[in-house]
Amino acid sequence: MSEPNPAARLAEPPAREPEAPVPGRRADLVAVAAVVVLVATATAVGLYYNRPHSGVIIFVSSPPLFADWLPHVGPGSVFAVLVAVAVVLHGPVLAARLPWRRALAAGYLASLAWIFSLAMVDGWSRGFAGHLTIPQEYLHEVPGITDIPRMLREFSSRILDFQPHSWTTHVSGHPPGATLVFVWLDRIGLHGGAWAATAVVLVGSLVAVAVPATVALLGRADAARTVLPFAVLTPGAVWIGVSADGLFAGVTATGLALLALSATGFAHGRRYAVPAGLAAGVLLGFGIFLSYGLVLLGVLAVAVAVLGRQWRAAALAIAAALAVVGVFAWAGFWWLDGYHLVVERYYQGVALVRPYSYWVWADLAAVAVALGPAVVAAVRRGLASPRRALFTDPVLLLGLAALAAILFADVSGLSKAETERIWLPFGVWLLPLTALLPRPGRRWWLAAQAATALAVNHLLLTGW
Repeated sequence: MSEPNPAARLAEPPAREPEAPVPGRRADLVAVAAVVVLVATATAVGLYYNRPHSGVIIFVSSPPLFADWLPHVGPGSVFAVLVAVAVVLHGPVLAARLPWRRALAAGYLASLAWIFSLAMVDGWSRGFAGHLTIPQEYLHEVPGITDIPRMLREFSSRILDFQPHSWTTHVSGHPPGATLVFVWLDRIGLHGGAWAATAVVLVGSLVAVAVPATVALLGRADAARTVLPFAVLTPGAVWIGVSADGLFAGVTATGLALLALSATGFAHGRRYAVPAGLAAGVLLGFGIFLSYGLVLLGVLAVAVAVLGRQWRAAALAIAAALAVVGVFAWAGFWWLDGYHLVVERYYQGVALVRPYSYWVWADLAAVAVALGPAVVAAVRRGLASPRRALFTDPVLLLGLAALAAILFADVSGLSKAETERIWLPFGVWLLPLTALLPRPGRRWWLAAQAATALAVNHLLLTGW
């Protein structure tokens, strides 16, 4: 007898979830309070450093976030509140009752609405269409790239600063894949900042599908339905719309979801297993050419492979990822050369004076704001969960693998500030841990997530 169709299995009404593995609502609140203290301390110390003649330069005006203090409302304010209220009141019920594919589609549309409305709090030009057109951004270089093969051959030679043809800040700080995305958009006729921002939001919203889908494919369909509303209302949406890091998160999250799909396909003898594995490798391989730091997503890929227990899927993905590396090398860009040069460029700029002793802990405060209080409480529960379940429960292993990636990135010292957006591709994989939150209080945690995003977006003008 053949195995049941996994897609049909995921569409069935969810079984009742087991009780949260670790009791302790008070401990959750203590964890959140501790992080609030961390953020407040990072703010106070940062402002102390920002005083005239302090002798310490952190190059952030509203620490620990890269933003300016500017209380404001905008065209998206009312819509953002309405989206938040709708998801808090109806999201958990719809996620639990809708057929799985329809639930994912609804989650994607809700995520689009949430991200776009938050961006529009800052207005059409400042918050959306003009966000990627400033001189430090990718679009600044697009008009000058008329020969893509030549651009790839010469890319490394233009990474270092203080030379006549140095790349602008974001282009030099990333591998060429990031710039190529915007060049390709321009080549197919989607010119300018509005189309670039649209692409970022459309791809970034895939996080709300890819993360819960991965959890479901790896055997926790019940938990995936819990995670879905949290994946929609993540405070990180403030930076998904419209920093390129949101696009990076969407691309790589989809790659990991395809890796899980391939593993499931091999387990049930499905024909899609091979193409899904190859597509996963292409997206994850391309991911390290979007941002050097995304090589740390290898930790998440290993976690998915361990949980999927289908090494054929992992082998296909590795082969496809190596093929992507080979194509870039053949075209003239060697990743390791770019990485070493970008580290040198990094210390040609503000990173040279931004103190590691401050940012090594203030970075964690910044990313905590982007993750929100629900994820903070969920991480506490994940760390307190029995270790015996670690390699069998995707909720635990994905979340703790993401935490490990963040800690590796933190101690490297190569992300001093701006981690609220830079670490989005890692941070979204802490969302599965929200399945550990007790059922009775989940709506309150969702409301706290929404309130965090609305407060940040209305009190601060975020950078990049």
